[in-house]
Amino acid sequence: MDKIEKAIETTATINAKRQLVLDEPLPVAGPQKVRVIILLQEETDIDEKEWLKLASVNNAFDFLKEPEEDIYTSFDGKPFHD
Repeated sequence: MDKIEKAIETTATINAKRQLVLDEPLPVAGPQKVRVIILLQEETDIDEKEWLKLASVNNAFDFLKEPEEDIYTSFDGKPFHD
């Protein structure tokens, strides 16, 4: 394997023919052989409401339901009025 001299980051689109189409021309004179690494974006992002819903039913927070965790009352602290 040849030594890598330079790395270029750019964006591209994979078209319907499964071909890579660069968004902008490369700053390199060609023709020359290159190695390509394709990083796909995950499309599993969830919105805040869905995240909060999932967090509220996650058993990782079950310890908060234990009596020894209930250390505050409505009389603790000062009221906050925004």
